[in-house]
Amino acid sequence: MPSNLTSLERSSHPWIVRLALSAVLALLPVAFAAHAQAQETVRFGAPLPLTGALAPEALKQQQGYDLWAEMVNKSGGLNVGGKKMKVEIVYTDYQSNTPRAVQAAEQLITQEKVQFLFSPFGSGATKAASTVSEKYGIPTIAATASSSQVYDQGYKYLFGTFTPNDTLTSPLSDIVAKKAPDVKRVAILARNDLFPLAIAQEMEKSAKKHGMDVVFFEKYAINTMDHSSALAQIKAAKPQWIFATGYINDLVLIRKQMGDQRIEAPVVTMIAGPAYQEFIDAAGQGAENVSSAAWWHPAARYTGVDVFGSTEGYVKLFREKYKSTPDYAQASASAAGVIFQLAIEKAGSIDAAKVREQLANMNANTFFGPVKFGPTGQITSLEPPVFQIQAGKTVVVHPAAIRQGDLKLGVK
Repeated sequence: MPSNLTSLERSSHPWIVRLALSAVLALLPVAFAAHAQAQETVRFGAPLPLTGALAPEALKQQQGYDLWAEMVNKSGGLNVGGKKMKVEIVYTDYQSNTPRAVQAAEQLITQEKVQFLFSPFGSGATKAASTVSEKYGIPTIAATASSSQVYDQGYKYLFGTFTPNDTLTSPLSDIVAKKAPDVKRVAILARNDLFPLAIAQEMEKSAKKHGMDVVFFEKYAINTMDHSSALAQIKAAKPQWIFATGYINDLVLIRKQMGDQRIEAPVVTMIAGPAYQEFIDAAGQGAENVSSAAWWHPAARYTGVDVFGSTEGYVKLFREKYKSTPDYAQASASAAGVIFQLAIEKAGSIDAAKVREQLANMNANTFFGPVKFGPTGQITSLEPPVFQIQAGKTVVVHPAAIRQGDLKLGVK
């Protein structure tokens, strides 16, 4: 004991030591608990356009991710080599701006220290942000990217739940050619964005394959609020099939402005807005007989080895939580979580390389359908439904396994 202490300090010094030691010991369980909690949580990053023009789509993805995470955590968490680990999803808003999506992905990986990543919304933002996850070797699943240009970069860590765009346009063209062989004149109006433009280009190929003439093909800029000029040109071209691409707000606006100009055709197809109940509600009578295609429909009947068990099980749980019926966007987000879960649990590890290996070799049945990825990381195992709005409801017309009715000609 130092000689310069007073007698009072000498007598009290052991108590000071004991108090200090007690304080340290009291904090140790907290420190260990915090460390254990960090070790027992798997963090998934999700950059989403929570504000801006794409906010409606972002909400759908968030609902899908949250439902999956909730179900996993209710069951005790991910089974990682016999150890249960909870799921945490870290969201960040990139405000419907693609460059910000790239920044958001970087921030989630480098600052938030997420171990796995869900891609931003749509093909354009997914392609841009995939360079980041590839650089850091972070396994990434895209829940809303179908364009082959996203997957042809030679990346190892990117996987996607949507089949290529031609898997939507080819069956559509087959059905129309069979149902209405006199339909020969096609007009295409496409949002100038990666996915909407790519699927419009696939539609052009599919139409020409069936001997149809594309009498109009124009692009419109993102955030266009007046389509009257393009629609007037379409009307003058007298098409028998009008095919428009874009996101929900774009397509609701186009359909309303078509009504203003009294533009009609035996076949009107829009991708991808009509897959959403919000399109039917907003377009009203204008939604009647509008056809479309998507990557999933609640009418599907799949049995899965995942936390939902089946398509019916997923739809039931979604309705209980959100009081609405899920569409392909919400289901695909949940499927992305399911796919990660299957890969992690089979790997028995959260090691990025091991999980990536399991994703590359996956061959599993899920509520979303069979999941198997091709050499580029894009799913190859699904047959997307074609459907039409009839009497205010979605009616599946293809494939035969889930068919609910026939394609009707004419718009109301």
